[in-house]
Amino acid sequence: MLKDRIRIVAATPTIKVADCNHNADRIIELMKKARSQGAHLLVLPELCITGATCGDLFLHQTLIKAAGNALDKIVSASRGSDMLIVAGMPLWTAKELMNVAAVFSNGRLLGFVPKVYRSNRWKRTSKYFSFEAETESDTYEDKSDYFYVVDWNGSHIPLGENLTFQCGGAKVGVEVGGGLEPIQPLYSNATIIAQPSATHSEIGSTFEYPALLERLSGEFAKTYAMASAGWGESTTDMVYSGHNIISAYGVILHESPPFCEGYAIADISLRKLKDFTPSPPPDLPPPSPFTLAENEQLPFVKMCQDPNEAIDIQAAGLAGRMFNANIKTAVIGISGGLDSTMALLATVRAFKMLDKPLSDIITLTMPCFGTTEHTKNNAHALCQALGIKCREIDITNSVALHLKDIGHANGVFDVVFENAQARMRTMVLMDIANQTSGLVVGTGSLSELALGWATYNGDHMSMYAVNSSVPKTLVRHLVKHTAKTTENEQLKKVLESILATKVSPELLPTPQHTEDLVGPYELHDFFLFHMLFLEYEAIEILKTALDVFNGKYSREEIVHWLKIFLRRFFSQQFKRNCLPDGPKVVCVSLSPRVGLAMPSDASAAAWLQEIEAFENL
Repeated sequence: MLKDRIRIVAATPTIKVADCNHNADRIIELMKKARSQGAHLLVLPELCITGATCGDLFLHQTLIKAAGNALDKIVSASRGSDMLIVAGMPLWTAKELMNVAAVFSNGRLLGFVPKVYRSNRWKRTSKYFSFEAETESDTYEDKSDYFYVVDWNGSHIPLGENLTFQCGGAKVGVEVGGGLEPIQPLYSNATIIAQPSATHSEIGSTFEYPALLERLSGEFAKTYAMASAGWGESTTDMVYSGHNIISAYGVILHESPPFCEGYAIADISLRKLKDFTPSPPPDLPPPSPFTLAENEQLPFVKMCQDPNEAIDIQAAGLAGRMFNANIKTAVIGISGGLDSTMALLATVRAFKMLDKPLSDIITLTMPCFGTTEHTKNNAHALCQALGIKCREIDITNSVALHLKDIGHANGVFDVVFENAQARMRTMVLMDIANQTSGLVVGTGSLSELALGWATYNGDHMSMYAVNSSVPKTLVRHLVKHTAKTTENEQLKKVLESILATKVSPELLPTPQHTEDLVGPYELHDFFLFHMLFLEYEAIEILKTALDVFNGKYSREEIVHWLKIFLRRFFSQQFKRNCLPDGPKVVCVSLSPRVGLAMPSDASAAAWLQEIEAFENL
């Protein structure tokens, strides 16, 4: 190794949430691997000692003490090597809990760097962590680097956002939580910026992270090493990819593919960095996928630069849940429609990630009063094309007996008649999951959840909902992409047949077409994007829709379906307040845990009044 070269590793341990001793062992394994490869710097993810997804467990001293004990174990294991190590953890100071990176080398704890937010950065509040220390300050190295002293096992350890650490011939600064909005670093004397991160994945992030770090390394003539949270983090509502990146000289030196091993290694030349001429920042930043989507008829599709990225997020969420919970089988109801097709495609990919046999995917088609031969045949053909056995359970007699038991009159095709079928299907799926040590994979899409177009405790419920953050227009796009790119001709044929079939719940003996009943999904997805992500007022949504869909839908149609959307969106919140877990895929989530915080009793009156006032102009 040349004297002016530094070898950097950014690595993601396979953790267990809140099991600090297990996590310490995995971190020590990575330390040994990096040391054997001659690494000078090892960057590990944000909060990797506890897991970033501990939630309210961060408020428990039991976890904080366990994290401290784990850090002592890891620091002790670093003896005998000058490799500098950066690892994330929660730290309780005299007055507050902080999200910090612990920096250590050769058995010695060197400092803590807290996660902070500055004035030119996106602000967020936290239920768990403080972002400003409240203890007495002092100076470190020079008068511009202020720090606070933490008493750790009788030693005084500096804590500060501008601390720098020696690594070979370079100085290392640390930015905890480096994500899509990092700023120009304050550490002017740092050559390398270590970024422990725990930013969840959603469509676009696979492309934006490398592009951003590439630009920053060229603009500021520094090396960026980002280590992201990954395998083992909770998949309750978010998925973490372990996408690790090392960038210098304005180029990406190495990145680990998302949802894979999570290990990046690269050498940097200090001489080259010293002689590198920073490139001036562009006059205008390149447009983000969000900006590009603003005036598009299909905004969620426009944002999805790589369909495989979206499916990978779904699959990784399910794979993580099955791995963490030691689940043997996945049980899915296949209707022959778009949503269940998408769920099955994601499940197949999850099983490949886990290296599990597809025979552990249990698919069922459950025909009843409104099931057509066309969709039932498509359900069987889809499973056959994927090499999965499809089991058929006709629920007609079971539902008929149930309706008789509750005194429901024959020939009355009301909501009771429809919902009884959906709930019977869910009961069958749940019971078979119990029989096979499995979980029920939910199929409902984001669009259906927004409209409340699901039977409460029927198709509304599952054990993991892979489509819960995938709007219907994107579901169609992903299925179409799979049909175009697959080399399986049998699969291609059945997917094309499913895409050509009108969306229908098939709960009545007579034909039902969903978009005739609740409206076109492309309009509802447009309304959803502009209302929740762009936070447009009702009148702005309407005016934008009239402009974007001019010539495709009349003014009267757009007004009518927007009113339907608003009424259903507000009245159906009670269904969303008890949603099962599912991964966030797009920029919008309706999960009450991380997405939409909205009371079930909220009224749409003010929003509707805006639309009605516009109508009367």
